[in-house]
Amino acid sequence: MRYGTYLVPAAIVLTLGSLACKPPKTAEQLKQETQAAFNEGYQAFKDGKARETNPYLNDKENPHKMQGWYDGWDKAKADKDAADKAAADKAAADEAARRAAAEKAAADEAARRAAEAEKAAAFTRAAEAALKTIHFDYDKSDIKESDRAILQGIADFLKAYPAAKVEIAGHCDERGTNEYNLALGNRRAAAALAYLKTLGVDEARFTTISYGKEKPLCTEAKEACWSQNRRGEFKLK
Repeated sequence: MRYGTYLVPAAIVLTLGSLACKPPKTAEQLKQETQAAFNEGYQAFKDGKARETNPYLNDKENPHKMQGWYDGWDKAKADKDAADKAAADKAAADEAARRAAAEKAAADEAARRAAEAEKAAAFTRAAEAALKTIHFDYDKSDIKESDRAILQGIADFLKAYPAAKVEIAGHCDERGTNEYNLALGNRRAAAALAYLKTLGVDEARFTTISYGKEKPLCTEAKEACWSQNRRGEFKLK
C-alpha cells in the first residue's frame, strides 16, 4: 500500500501561521499582568490559601504571572509577620509598662505605709515621753513645783500634735471614805487641767475623771506607798 501525501489548503496554512506568530506583549502589558497576579497572590494569602496553590504554576507562557503571584503572596505574609511582630512588641511594651506602673504603685504604697508607721511610732514615742505622772501631797490638790516641768512637757506635746486628746485621771491613797477620795481625785484632775490651760492648751482637748482610791499602784500601808497613789495620770484618748 502506498501512502498518499495530504495537502493542507493554503488558507489553513495562512491562518495557522497567523495564530502561531502573535506579537510579543508590551512592557506595559507585562507590568499590568504582573501587578494583577501580585494582587491575586496577596489576596490569596489573606484568604488563607497556601503558597503551593499558585494558579500560574504551570503557565509556561506567562512566567511573570507566576512570579508576580508568588511575590504578592510573600509580601502579604511579610506584612502580616511584621504586623504580628509589631503587635507582639507593643503588647510586651504595654505589659512592661503595666508592671512598672504596678511596681511603682506598690513601692509608693509601701513608702506611704512606712511613713505613716514611722509617724505613728514617733507620735507614740512622744506621748510616752511626755505623758508622765504627777504626784500630790496628802489631802492636797495643788500642783507641786517639781511637777511643773512635767506639765510643760505635756503642753508642748499637745501643741506639737494638735489632734491629740488626753484624759486626766485623779487618784488618791487608801485613807478616807470613797466619797471623799472621789471628790479629791476630781480636784486633782481639775488642778492639772487648770495649769495646762495656763500653758496655752485648749480645755476642749481634755477630759477628767476621778478614780478616788479604786486603783492604787501600791497596797502597803505606809507613806512610801501612799505617796505613789496620790497621783494624776495622763492617757491618750
